[in-house]
Amino acid sequence: MNADAQPARARILHVVTGGFSGATQVALDLVRAGADGGRFDVMLALRRKRHTPMDRVAQLREEGLQVALVPGWSHVATVMALRALCRRWQPDLLVAHGFPEHLLARWAGLWAGVPHLVHVEHNSRERYSRWRLWQARRLAVRSDAIVGCSDGVRESLLNLGMPAARTIAIPNGIRIAPFEAATAHPFASRVPGLVMAARFAGQKDHLTLLRGLALLRDRHGMTPPLLLAGGGSARHRDAAVRLCQELGLQGQVQFLGHCATLPQLLMTHRFAVLSTHYEGMPLSLVEGMAAGCAVLGSDVPGVREMLRDGDTGRLVPHEDPGAWAEGLAALLRDTDGAAAMAERGRVEATSRFRHDQMLAAYESLFERLIATERSPSIAASGR
Repeated sequence: MNADAQPARARILHVVTGGFSGATQVALDLVRAGADGGRFDVMLALRRKRHTPMDRVAQLREEGLQVALVPGWSHVATVMALRALCRRWQPDLLVAHGFPEHLLARWAGLWAGVPHLVHVEHNSRERYSRWRLWQARRLAVRSDAIVGCSDGVRESLLNLGMPAARTIAIPNGIRIAPFEAATAHPFASRVPGLVMAARFAGQKDHLTLLRGLALLRDRHGMTPPLLLAGGGSARHRDAAVRLCQELGLQGQVQFLGHCATLPQLLMTHRFAVLSTHYEGMPLSLVEGMAAGCAVLGSDVPGVREMLRDGDTGRLVPHEDPGAWAEGLAALLRDTDGAAAMAERGRVEATSRFRHDQMLAAYESLFERLIATERSPSIAASGR
């Protein structure tokens, strides 16, 4: 062997939904970091959905990232395609993000004999039937690590019966650089409007926010603009458009779709909001905090763990349009109080929820796992 030859880099395959959710964003961050740092050879496998934006997939490939699309029309087709991909590419570590991808990808990885498996959970609540929960528990003992994207998600995983010794929390983080100009946009000079950055999906609760906006107009005569940024399901987006029309909010609400200039949008508006049914650790609210917005979010698991109500943000009771109307009215009237809350939130986000902290924690985990011997339980299940 040539003494000057470089050792082969370990290969890591990340598998995640092609719906470009928060889970996809975290997986992309890890893939980009692996590609830029050169420590790992990394690939992203996206499980194709009906609304997977192919233009964004093309952009990722133009960046030089290795991106594979696997079919999502059936679970069997997904597992078969991932098994073939694993056998062809031979990853040392497979990282399965989100539900149900973490089930499908780990079965495929076991079948293909991948040495190390990691499950990353991005939500505090998922639709576990008895059959799926049995699979999750069985796969857990065959996985090297199970990661929750917040302490709240780790607790939910433990409540589902995941092994405590293998279940850890690595909080999500954001890049701070895009928001460094936040202090150059004084709160009082910003547009007194709302930005909600979230894909249209059953998990998100755009409809409650829209009803709250109508009540804010009817009760208080306040009509702040609302900008809805995000792609996702056409069915859920159409339902929001119809409700806007029924409530007479067409001139007040804009549907932006995917927004490439989200940091600038946030830094020029006063409020970042997230009406939702459940979360893991919502990056959109962290970005709103980093941008210097006053943030309001539904009081649900995944949100309540990251906001101190009345201090770094406001928690709004779940599915309560009236509470949204009153919470928004209070902050719209009290510009100084909202500005002070926004500043506390900005300091919190830029110190606690940093992208570099998240990447360092994952990199340390991956390096440690790859350096260890193959798990006996995984080896017994492999080829």
